[in-house]
Amino acid sequence: MITVTSLYKSFPMGGQTLTVLKGVNLQIQRGELIAIVGASGAGKSTLLHIIGTLDRPTTGTVHFDGQDMFQMSEGEQADFRNRRIGFVFQFHHLLPEFTALENACMPALIQRRSPVDIEPEAIALLQEVGLGARLHHKPGELSGGEQQRVAVARALLQKPDLVLADEPTGNLDTHTGEALFAMMRELNKARGTTFVIVTHNDKLSAQADRIIHMQDGQIV
Repeated sequence: MITVTSLYKSFPMGGQTLTVLKGVNLQIQRGELIAIVGASGAGKSTLLHIIGTLDRPTTGTVHFDGQDMFQMSEGEQADFRNRRIGFVFQFHHLLPEFTALENACMPALIQRRSPVDIEPEAIALLQEVGLGARLHHKPGELSGGEQQRVAVARALLQKPDLVLADEPTGNLDTHTGEALFAMMRELNKARGTTFVIVTHNDKLSAQADRIIHMQDGQIV
């Protein structure tokens, strides 16, 4: 589904250039759950952000179903992200003034889909992630694990082909983190959605279909 070829990413820093990715090549198959592991600074999050078109490579290509992602305009990329890629980050980024249901609906509302059409889908998803009784609670009334489950439901609302998760359990206690990872594994199997998860947790990464080890900007 995704082919990453000769990916380099550099950042200017104090008059010098810091190269974070150094010729990364990677293929991701449809329906896989992949864990990307490595020390801090290895380039894991940078790779994830480029695959999701949140950042641009210095050189190299990312093809999604044969389409070169960086030959698109910024508007086309934004539309592609909204329809086909879901994101889950370490910090859930929920909007505090909106309920769990309203937060889960947000990607579809951005596309100007009718709330009447969206809400049944969002309710079903929130029920699927164990939040059927918390639909009308705001983030401040939810636990950390519940907030992250809302973020997962939001990521899945548009039925994306791919979910990119950057340390999704990093802000949670061990038990809650394991439960969240198990839920993502279950959704991956039930829906066939491809998951690429950056994690420092060896116990969780061991449950993935494949583990990608990164070191000093390269896959090792």
